[in-house]
Amino acid sequence: MLKVRLAIASLGFAMILSPVAALFAQSAPLPSQIVAARKVFISNTGSGFDSNSWSGGPDRIYNEFYAAMKSWGRYELVSAPSDADLVLDVNVIRDSVVWQFKLEILDPKTRIVLWTQYEPIKITVSQKTRDKNFDDTINKLVEDLKALTAQPAAPAS
Repeated sequence: MLKVRLAIASLGFAMILSPVAALFAQSAPLPSQIVAARKVFISNTGSGFDSNSWSGGPDRIYNEFYAAMKSWGRYELVSAPSDADLVLDVNVIRDSVVWQFKLEILDPKTRIVLWTQYEPIKITVSQKTRDKNFDDTINKLVEDLKALTAQPAAPAS
């Protein structure tokens, strides 16, 4: 009987805390540099890229992300991090089960990561399908960034 009461109390407590946690999560401020940025540098770390999994060689992730960002046209793409308001670093994270593309948004002055976006990528047997999934995932990362920059920035203090 005590276990049943404890389970009911725990469930009730969780139901009360869930909306409170969601409220705080929704009100977390977006770093102002992300919304205010006009110039970005895209780094080519090539981290985690496996050229056996996709065609296009080791620079494919950089080249396609760069092209997608240029096509979007929101930012001026600069050739040196010192000229940028933000540094964007895109790479692949691979574990035993899931592959993901990871986009880190960094402050070029401090090198502090301001934000990170992840997009899972489906790995299939077919090279053609893997390459299509690659392209789709790059586009999803750019869409994530578009949605992020549409949010209001944190108020200046």
